[in-house]
Amino acid sequence: MSQPRPGTRDRRAMLLEAVRDGSGGIAELAEEFGVSESTIRRDLASLAGAGHVVRTYGGALDTERSPLEKDREHAAAKDAIAREAATLVQDGEVVLLDAGTITGRLARHLAHREGLTVVTNGVNAIRELAGFAGIDLIVLGGRLRHPDEAILGESVLAQLRHISPDRVFLGADGLVAGRGLCCPSLEQSVVKHAMLHAGAEAYVLADHSQLGQAPFPYWTPLDREFRLVTDRTGVDVQFAPFAESGGVLLAGAPETVGGAAHHGRRGN
Repeated sequence: MSQPRPGTRDRRAMLLEAVRDGSGGIAELAEEFGVSESTIRRDLASLAGAGHVVRTYGGALDTERSPLEKDREHAAAKDAIAREAATLVQDGEVVLLDAGTITGRLARHLAHREGLTVVTNGVNAIRELAGFAGIDLIVLGGRLRHPDEAILGESVLAQLRHISPDRVFLGADGLVAGRGLCCPSLEQSVVKHAMLHAGAEAYVLADHSQLGQAPFPYWTPLDREFRLVTDRTGVDVQFAPFAESGGVLLAGAPETVGGAAHHGRRGN
């Protein structure tokens, strides 16, 4: 007696597991689940809309993980980068934090400061700062995107036009010299670009594993001067392309690469 086919919800859960195991082709998945290719396309579209997979031509790639999963990878490097970024922030400044795991850790290092205004679209940063009266926390309102917990949408873009922060700190899923920041959605790439141009000074926070990587098909061009803050695990050839954009700050290092010496906090 043949086994009954799973319902739509169960099939999509099984489909997600199949994609995570490496299966991504439409035809391959349709054969595996005994349904039509159009059904698989609808299922993948539903999973992509929920933020579980990223659609590609002819299939899907499961390359987007939850903030908790991302935060566990290279945790020591992420925290070193966040501590380095925190030394750049002066008391009394207005700081714009992008959504992301390292920016969330930066929020943690800023939480006990006094007189800061922090503007963010990241749920993890909101969690870190919400209980501290010394921080004037401004949350950019919009639609919450899963699984990366970023608040996005036209309302976020509209609000960004009304602020002029002293510093903006962007997170990264991938960073490619000459191309920019790699993003899991077009909407997110547009918000990151608006953030990049909102601040007096711009920084990209990325650990060594993200340099030269392009896991997603959407891009934020880094078309203004910025500084990369990263860890020292990478090799010089990874840093060199970013030196011309303003310099590279190495977490725990006394100097920048391709820029002026860094000795703790600095002003505008």
